[in-house]
Amino acid sequence: MNATYEPSVTEIACDESGWAGENLLDGNTDVFAHASVRMAPERAAGLVDEVRRRIQSPATEYKAGHLLRAKHRDVLEWFLSREGPLTGWASVYLVDKVYLVVRTLVELLARRGYGTIDDPHDVARTLYRDGEGVLGSRQWARLLADAQALIRVPGRDIHPVEPVLDPLPDAIVRAGLRWSHDGSVSIVHDRQSTLTHARLAHVMHDPDVAGRIASIRLVAAHSDARVQVADFLAGTARSIASDELNGRGDDVLSTLLRPYVDRASIWADGRSWSRITT
Repeated sequence: MNATYEPSVTEIACDESGWAGENLLDGNTDVFAHASVRMAPERAAGLVDEVRRRIQSPATEYKAGHLLRAKHRDVLEWFLSREGPLTGWASVYLVDKVYLVVRTLVELLARRGYGTIDDPHDVARTLYRDGEGVLGSRQWARLLADAQALIRVPGRDIHPVEPVLDPLPDAIVRAGLRWSHDGSVSIVHDRQSTLTHARLAHVMHDPDVAGRIASIRLVAAHSDARVQVADFLAGTARSIASDELNGRGDDVLSTLLRPYVDRASIWADGRSWSRITT
């Protein structure tokens, strides 16, 4: 979907990390992150050049992984710091993949009338918190796998172009909401195979954001420095948040991440959440 640039429309750039479509239990990553940046193309290009200058890698395309290397720790701290280049111009939406499976399952059961569920999200948080302890690791893993399989079976109450467990469409909606306070936004997004014309149209007409996303344009990440900056933030944020979720958080990095985390992120673990949010 192409967009014509209009000066009166805020333009943001987005990229993700940890995305695997609707397969949230792929075992490779337990956190999905979607970053959005509001930055002029020239400023973003200058930032990418500065990262390149500081890291001094011969790589032709820089990715978040470069900043996450131990030997480049000082570059990562500068990148995320309050005095750094992103403050006030970037946001990241996080999803705990296991919790998304649990929450979607409970919402599905509530919608179809299985029992009395007054607050699906409260029930989901309780199941997420206590499920493994009650069932044991093996049975809990089986329950999650069965739940994911059940949810992914199309039902009459599910829109055919809406991938129920894919966090990417909702993340784009959140980015639109985050940056459209002063009017509509135009989104430049890293190209993904599932972002078909139909799904992008569905995102743009989502009731929460209808009229606030003027356009969505898909590009190759290396062709737009703003998308590269979003990649840096998404990848580093996913790694920092995942470490916190698994009890191996870094005090300094978690503190630096706090200003960027969208409080509407899908997260249920209270301990880690308190460490990565303000």
